[in-house]
Amino acid sequence: MTSVGIIGASGFTGAELLRLCAGHLDFKVVVATGDTQAGTAVADLYPSLAAEYPDLTYAEADPAVVDGCDIVFLGLPHGASQALVPDLLGRVGHVVDLAADFRLRDPGLYPLWYDEPHTAPDLLTEAAYGLPELFRDGLHGARLVAAPGCYPTAAALALAPFLRAGVVEPQGIVVDAASGVSGAGRAPKPDTTFCAVDEDFAAYGLTGGTTGAPDGHRHTPEIEQAIATGADGFTLDGAACVSVLLTPHLAPMNRGILATCYARPTVDLDSASALAVLADAYAGERFVVVDERPPSTKATLGSNTAHLTARVDPRTGLLVVLCAIDNLVKGASGQAVQCANLAVGIDEATGLPTVGMYP
Repeated sequence: MTSVGIIGASGFTGAELLRLCAGHLDFKVVVATGDTQAGTAVADLYPSLAAEYPDLTYAEADPAVVDGCDIVFLGLPHGASQALVPDLLGRVGHVVDLAADFRLRDPGLYPLWYDEPHTAPDLLTEAAYGLPELFRDGLHGARLVAAPGCYPTAAALALAPFLRAGVVEPQGIVVDAASGVSGAGRAPKPDTTFCAVDEDFAAYGLTGGTTGAPDGHRHTPEIEQAIATGADGFTLDGAACVSVLLTPHLAPMNRGILATCYARPTVDLDSASALAVLADAYAGERFVVVDERPPSTKATLGSNTAHLTARVDPRTGLLVVLCAIDNLVKGASGQAVQCANLAVGIDEATGLPTVGMYP
């Protein structure tokens, strides 16, 4: 069995990691930490996990508690992993970080988008970006994996095939994406209470503000990096100037992301040929469904599968690509497990559901 430690296991992504590892044939969780819940039984915080973890208690987040683990997942707030990872890499076999701390290759982007300089910039070039359908080769045996964000996963799966095929303009790309409330985390916030969210639908993280607030959503540079990079890890020809306008929305649902992406074709493209680009890019991929049907977030519930479609509007000439995922599975913990499978050399689909729960 592969021993697993989860640092930051009391949040939603941590709970989802525990759920997925419970059904994994090769992974065994030996320690789970949660600073705010240290001493609390996992089953008390998440009764849904009681059957598999009747005796597991959250430990304090001390790196020493995961010494010798084959895999350690980090489900920490953005910025916290940078202080832990350099030490953890000498203690454990593989680290999979679900935060943004090692996703961006350019350390100069962190002060701009995350308000602080990066404290371990030497590791940015080592970290493998954990989106297997686009960057699988770099994940085999990877010591450090940076699991992508939920919005970047949906947007990159939708757009990268068209950038790689060279059939769309790299500039002026628009991504409108709606996420379920679980994407905001377990900690209570005024704008994620039931009364605030129920029967509401609102955009946030807008660009071009006049109040001095951060300009745009911090996942923007990650999306730009992912869709401008080829499978070999190098920037695509002509894609160095890629630009994306991301507008995220909070939807009144627990889970799911639906990304609607717009780009202008550079070649004669119709809906059938656009669908063919997606089908060719994801042929044989077990966690991608390409179909003419419009994707639905409910179809992805609980699964590690992304559902995609594409259209070309004959009136405006614009390409529209849609992608639906479960933000906690393919958008976070499921993808992290998929990457961990590749890192340790087992079948990447192990322990991961392809079929959603319905109704």
